[in-house]
Amino acid sequence: MRYISTRGGAAPKSFEDVLLAGLAEDGGLYVPDVWPQVSAAEIADFAHQPYAEVAARILQAFAGETFSADEALQACTQAYGSFDAAAVAPLVQLGPNRWLLELYRGPTLAFKDVAMQLLAQLYERILERREETLTIVAATSGDTGGAAVEAFRGLKRVKIVILFPNGRISPVQRRFMTTPTEANVACLSVDGDFDDCQALVKGLFRDDGFRADVGLSGVNSINWARIAAQSVYYFTSAAALGAPERRVSFVVPTGNFGDAFAGYVAKRMGLPIDHIRAATNSNDILARAFSGGAYARGRAVATLSPAMDIQAASNFERLVFEASGRDASATRQAFDSFQASGGFELTATMRASFAQLFSGAAVSESETAAQILRTYEETGLLVDPHTAVGLAAAAGLDADTAPVVTLATAHPAKFPEALAEILPSVPAVHPKAEALAGLAERMTEIAADMEAVKAYIRQFAAA
Repeated sequence: MRYISTRGGAAPKSFEDVLLAGLAEDGGLYVPDVWPQVSAAEIADFAHQPYAEVAARILQAFAGETFSADEALQACTQAYGSFDAAAVAPLVQLGPNRWLLELYRGPTLAFKDVAMQLLAQLYERILERREETLTIVAATSGDTGGAAVEAFRGLKRVKIVILFPNGRISPVQRRFMTTPTEANVACLSVDGDFDDCQALVKGLFRDDGFRADVGLSGVNSINWARIAAQSVYYFTSAAALGAPERRVSFVVPTGNFGDAFAGYVAKRMGLPIDHIRAATNSNDILARAFSGGAYARGRAVATLSPAMDIQAASNFERLVFEASGRDASATRQAFDSFQASGGFELTATMRASFAQLFSGAAVSESETAAQILRTYEETGLLVDPHTAVGLAAAAGLDADTAPVVTLATAHPAKFPEALAEILPSVPAVHPKAEALAGLAERMTEIAADMEAVKAYIRQFAAA
């Protein structure tokens, strides 16, 4: 298995090299040169296997010779041993043919744990084998940072720096990043929004000299291994609901499009997915792309669902590459245009390709609040604002022809302030979140300035 860049200017790499590199040298994103296949018989059998065994099968499909079957299973077993549900990602029925996929059963109460816990296991094994050290830098709109810090804290061959937008994530999300005391962890509170943070990280990766000096690596959803790990729960949930004999639809609350693209990956591998709806909040760049003729940046606004306050969905580039017939030149031109002017027109071929599987839906703040209240009244479940966005978008999908699964991306305890405004009599609590409240925080405020960020990371990496 080799990996190629969506922009065509980087040499093909192995899974191991792609895992450690994150972003391609030409600024593109890595995808496999061919899509591995999972048979119908295997998919049916997934319904009877532990999550770690399914994850190991999918991991090996992408990792090839990098890990043996035993190594893959050991890594997956260790990664998911800390989750508080035996199923890792359990399904909860909300109504006839409508389901919630709980992806927040990991150590930081967010779906990012599903991939990040596995990434840490893979990094540790590869770096020990190669006797190397790396500096991981990631931008977060809320949950990626906490999941990455939790997964990599204390590892001797990794230093990790997280950039997050100052004042634009919940206090609980912030504390999952800023309260760990390990010396290999640093958090930068950036004076800007998430798109500023993400642009800084991409700029760091485009600087070959800096990249080499600090041993730069990335674990944002731009890292292919994140996408591969997230595709697993599409397989396990669909198999539990009758796949491959029964097709399944998914609704994905999304900002950076990585979680939704993981569903596309599962589809390309053979999973019979009927439909994927990308649910956004008021930051609706993806909803507009799927319903209109352009991918165009808007102004990022703060919402109840801050992890989706994004107007530049990095993983959309992978879908554009696939929808263009893997035309690297067209993909590069499109995203050069996006970088320069904030948008580009989608071709008729791209739009037709999108329509075969995807739709988009934007959910307002009032709709989000109403959905939280409605879900509690109808089911007794308290859901976080991101999951509520997904549930509101799911209401428009027909559940008669295929089960509709909405991804629950975070535990409500990560957003107690927002939920207290909507359901003041129902506390959004979890022991893990409560334990962080009294701990000291460590973070450095910094301007959204490339040179300032580079200087900080150089000093931290050298310490």
